[in-house]
Amino acid sequence: MKPRITLLTLGVDDLEKSLEFYRDGLGLPTQGIVGREFEYGAVAFFDLQSGLKLAIWPRDSIAHDTNIPKTAHSPTEFTIGHNVSSKEEVDTVMEQARKAGAKIEGRRRYLLGRLRGLFPRSGWAFMGSCVESSTITS
Repeated sequence: MKPRITLLTLGVDDLEKSLEFYRDGLGLPTQGIVGREFEYGAVAFFDLQSGLKLAIWPRDSIAHDTNIPKTAHSPTEFTIGHNVSSKEEVDTVMEQARKAGAKIEGRRRYLLGRLRGLFPRSGWAFMGSCVESSTITS
């Protein structure tokens, strides 16, 4: 079997607000919310790259579908990296997220000389990261 990941699904508390954040705030392409006709089916998909999609689905729907009880939020469970090529692009992406409603948690250097800014997603505890790729020198 050839390993492939084609869909990453994030559980959200507020589907409409999360849709606005990713679509309007960060500019991710989407057809909007689909599946509203089903009791636990409302979901939004975003086209990323090379056939990869991001989905946002209400946490209540995920709990129902998986028969696993919904638990408390934890910002250390999952992060998303957005790689860019300059400090200016890091600033641009972080400002775009701030305008979309993200609370910026700061920027700091970390392993391998990359620059990172963190922000929890509105409405639920998620830490996203914006990373500047850089050349590593010895």
